[in-house]
Amino acid sequence: MLRVMTIYGTRPEAIKMAPLVEALARQDDIEPIVAVTGQHREMLDQVNAIFNITPDHDLDLMQPGATLTQITTRALERINEMLVQSRPDAVVVQGDTTTAFAGALAAFYEQIPVVHLEAGLRTGNMRSPFPEEMNRRLTSPIAALHLAPTAISKANLLAENIDESIVPVIGNTVIDALHWTVDQQIDLSDPAIEKIVSSGRRILLITTHRRESWGAKMRETMNAVAQIARAEPDLAIVLPMHRNPIVRDVVVPILGELDNVVLTEPMAYGEFARLIAASTVILTDSGGVQEEAPSLGKPVLVMRDTTERPEAVTAGTVRLVGTDGPLIVESVLELLRDEAAYKEMANAVNPYGDGKGAPRAAAAIAQMLDVGERLPDFVVE
Repeated sequence: MLRVMTIYGTRPEAIKMAPLVEALARQDDIEPIVAVTGQHREMLDQVNAIFNITPDHDLDLMQPGATLTQITTRALERINEMLVQSRPDAVVVQGDTTTAFAGALAAFYEQIPVVHLEAGLRTGNMRSPFPEEMNRRLTSPIAALHLAPTAISKANLLAENIDESIVPVIGNTVIDALHWTVDQQIDLSDPAIEKIVSSGRRILLITTHRRESWGAKMRETMNAVAQIARAEPDLAIVLPMHRNPIVRDVVVPILGELDNVVLTEPMAYGEFARLIAASTVILTDSGGVQEEAPSLGKPVLVMRDTTERPEAVTAGTVRLVGTDGPLIVESVLELLRDEAAYKEMANAVNPYGDGKGAPRAAAAIAQMLDVGERLPDFVVE
């Protein structure tokens, strides 16, 4: 039995890895091994619980106040020790986190084939998002198999001289995870949010945490949200706050006293998926939300100047508004007040997946290990 180790440490990684872990378990000749670094401790554990995943290895790497350098070096050392002991036949890393880069590099040093899930995303700007863009660029030359979510991601890799034969297009496994989770209709633990969702009110869902938006840019975006709240008093605005005090020290003073704004703790993935499904418009700087929300017909406004996910911008499901306060206000109010503009974004086709990304990924890994055949690539209908 061949052993394939998935290594992940953050909530977004866990969400996208979970369907693959299940799909690998269904392969006759493959045993999945789950290793977590604990880069997002509590949120990571919540996702694993939803998908009934018990890690085989838990490195519990995070320390309060650790720098990027400290996180990277600690992850590299501990993952290397684990790989030396367990010797899997392949290692899978996901996306663009420090865990992904360190995991890929540690596996490369041990001459273990690396599979990169969600490969080929690019913004073209090494510092946006930071450090994610560099993490994924450094992971690509290491990988033996690149699981590209879209044709554009594949094209990015081919432009970097990656062999086309090792770049299947699978769709994004986040769509697999989202549809499964929404179907569970998980209860909302915050009574205020449950009341809002049950009432059928229009909801503006906001997430913000990006490092490059800290400081003056975040103050401008949150002041724009306050302006929207005052302009639309019947609108419910829900903002699950990132735990970082740098984010909270901006969000709370600006939005904390507004009657139609609910600031809440980070939500468990199942609850957050249900909130996405209930929302009217989403304002975010998250990468994953750009993929998830369109699959549920929700317009997404992205508070970033660049995105590594241009497919949705082209399709019309996502619009970049940056951190320009007046543009944010104008764009949100247009979607809330102009039915035609809303329908145009809500009805656009989601280019990110069809909910079958994980079986395609597992089949491609099986082919790489000579125990299976690859499935046809994902194609946007």
